[in-house]
Amino acid sequence: MSDTPTLPVTFRPGPTRLVLHALGAASFVTITVIALILDGMNPGERISFVFTAALFWGVLGLLARPKIVADDQGVTVVNVARSRRLTWAEIVQVNLRPGDPWVFLNLTDGTSMAAMGIQPGIARQSAVRDAKALRALTEAAHTGLQR
Repeated sequence: MSDTPTLPVTFRPGPTRLVLHALGAASFVTITVIALILDGMNPGERISFVFTAALFWGVLGLLARPKIVADDQGVTVVNVARSRRLTWAEIVQVNLRPGDPWVFLNLTDGTSMAAMGIQPGIARQSAVRDAKALRALTEAAHTGLQR
């Protein structure tokens, strides 16, 4: 199938990551420059400005963290704060419906799991392509499991 990529493959929301890291860097530089050029600030206040800018960039870095790594055994879903390893057999269905903020994986235990590594926010066509590729990988793995 032409939609099935070669394993291992990593899916990331590239444009979103770029925007978040660029915003973090620009904010850090801007706040740091302001802290250095403002008169009447003591060193502790300047350090608190820089620390706040670094903290803000760190939060944006966490938001840029999501990815999905697929290999022969299954997928590793890395979201903002948590990671989870799934075997191919645990994934029933890969969903990206209109209006969804990211892909959802329906699992064999009856639950649904967000997979934020594929999100249509800035690059919808890329997300749809990646969701189809992950769906094709899941279907191919299930076909191989049934043999």
